[in-house]
This record gives sequence, C-alpha cells and structure tokens, in this order.
Amino acid sequence: MAPKKPAQRAATKPSKSAAEKDVAAPSVTRRLIGFAPQTLQALLLLSHDTGKGMQALADEAFGDLLKKHGRPPNLKEALRQSTRQIPANDRTPTRRAKSR
Repeated sequence: MAPKKPAQRAATKPSKSAAEKDVAAPSVTRRLIGFAPQTLQALLLLSHDTGKGMQALADEAFGDLLKKHGRPPNLKEALRQSTRQIPANDRTPTRRAKSR
C-alpha cells in the first residue's frame, strides 16, 4: 500500500488591510491631510454609520466641493464643458428654403 501524500493547501492571498481596501487604483496620488480631533472623530463615526471607507467619504466630499465651485471632476467633463462654450459647436436647426 502506497503512503498517503499530505493534502496540499490552496494558496490564499493575505487579507488586505483597511488602508489597502480604500485605494481605488495603484496610480492614485496620495496626500496627507490633517484633521482636528473632533472632525476626525465625526468622520470615523460617519464612516461607521454609512458603511463607507474614509476614501469614499473623501471622494464624495471633494466631488461636492468641485461641483459647488463649478469645476469639472475629471478631464472628460472638462472637455465636454469646453466644447459647449463655443457657439459654433451648438446644433441649430437649419432653415430650409420654402418651395413655391
């Protein structure tokens, strides 16, 4: 009788930390932002209550700030807005000559 081989364990990825889960893409630029202790506590409570991470809350807040000041949130929207500012790009109905 042949000896039994030890069972091979499936390779598992190590679990990601909370900071790694919040990162949307590897090309994300990071900035260090300081908060007053009261503000940080309020943000942590909001994060817990809504089930969103700090990155999601920051994305939402900065998106709202850009909207408030009339700034496009990304390049695609900036290009779309820039083409709308040029009247030559507006589609106006063409007048057809009336036939008699």
